[in-house]
Amino acid sequence: MERFVRSRRAALQEHVQHGREVHVVLGNEACDLDSTVSALALAYYLAQTSVQSKAAFLPVLNIPRAEFPLRTESTFLLREQQIPDRCLIFRDEIDLHALHRAGLLSLTLVDHHMLPSGDAALEEAVVEVIDHRPLEREPGCSVTAELVGSCATLVTERILRGPPELLDRQTAALLHGTILLDCVNMTPEAGKVTPKDAQYVALLESRFPDLPVRSVLFEALQTAKFDVSGLTTDQMLRKDLKALSSDGLVLAISALYVMLEAFLQRPGLQQDLCAFCQRHGYGGLVVMAIAFNERNEPFRQLAVYSQHAAVRTAVCGVLERANHPALDLSPLGSRYPNLCAYNQGNTVASRKKVLPILKDFLREWGTAAGPVPPAATDSWATLNPEPKDSTASESDENPEDSEAAGEAGASGCRGDPARCPRLGEALLEDDLPLPPTPMNSLVDECPLDRGLPKLSAEAVFEKFSRIAVVRPSASGSPKKK
Repeated sequence: MERFVRSRRAALQEHVQHGREVHVVLGNEACDLDSTVSALALAYYLAQTSVQSKAAFLPVLNIPRAEFPLRTESTFLLREQQIPDRCLIFRDEIDLHALHRAGLLSLTLVDHHMLPSGDAALEEAVVEVIDHRPLEREPGCSVTAELVGSCATLVTERILRGPPELLDRQTAALLHGTILLDCVNMTPEAGKVTPKDAQYVALLESRFPDLPVRSVLFEALQTAKFDVSGLTTDQMLRKDLKALSSDGLVLAISALYVMLEAFLQRPGLQQDLCAFCQRHGYGGLVVMAIAFNERNEPFRQLAVYSQHAAVRTAVCGVLERANHPALDLSPLGSRYPNLCAYNQGNTVASRKKVLPILKDFLREWGTAAGPVPPAATDSWATLNPEPKDSTASESDENPEDSEAAGEAGASGCRGDPARCPRLGEALLEDDLPLPPTPMNSLVDECPLDRGLPKLSAEAVFEKFSRIAVVRPSASGSPKKK
């Protein structure tokens, strides 16, 4: 794997110079660990097995290189496996559209099956899809789609169908760690792991008995995922961020993995927050922080920042008055005049449940309040003239009130999210048995927020009945358009 990754830049340059095909394996725009490792492992496998092809097989990480340090669990696992990130190819380092116009591009999508509107022209270059979420539409190519906990499970299955020598320990270790993280260390209570995930983790461990102990590796990945110690304020806020926009206002909603008290003590925070909003064109910022007490119960805090008093007052008011769900906010002291901080008594109210409140607010703001002052909107127009709602499909649905979940306690010693390894990467959609990708953090939703899952024979039958299978093209094999 390491030699393969190191050789990709030279392979790309050579194929472009000689007008030869470039086959890109592209992960999703979240570029989480699952997307990264799935792209790397599948590209490596295709390069070894497509002996008749003259294409250069390239894994491409679907973010700018500057964003990669924010994927702390990915940087950790790749570093552990001696995969140098300087050799990786990022989306801003390859012009896929130019390759397509030159007739040189073929695409395999992993961990997603739909390209964003800006890449719509690349759809005709897609020859294969491997995804682990429900299909929103049927791509016109070979499709492997199955509701498992990790896309890396489906990539592992594909590789293990080939000759045994095609899987080296380095690749196995990447796949093994990814599945463990996605499936919350294979904990059934988290509702993420499926029988196929468990099957292929066991097969990897049987093939390579010296792979790390599950619990040790999972806790190390968890710690890395929530480690923000080396990040700037701007990076901390961008690490897990969603943006909502109306005609007159763009709001950022950031997940935070430290207590607000610690965050508010950062030197130069006022200047950093101002620069963050100006740089990215946000009229306001909502920060949602989560930690856990010694009984692994969640503790949530919330802060609202804006240079514009009208925006700050309006956002604080709508969150304080919210009742679907009620957030139960109590003021937390802040020494910054442009920032209001709160303890959030309703610990079940995750970011997924707060987003619809803010979307409703923005719809009203767009018709009543008009645009924010130019200081906030000018930089947004420069950086992104067509702001989009980056919450994707998960925020388009109304949240469920979780009355049955009860009130989680917030007393005791509040600590780092990494102290709660059972919860892990814990986003579950309310209407799906397994999470779609891209996935986000504990701030979005914890699978244990509502207690242990209730299973019935009907629920189990429905889950397995929804599992899709490989859908080949009409010719019976992956086709290139």
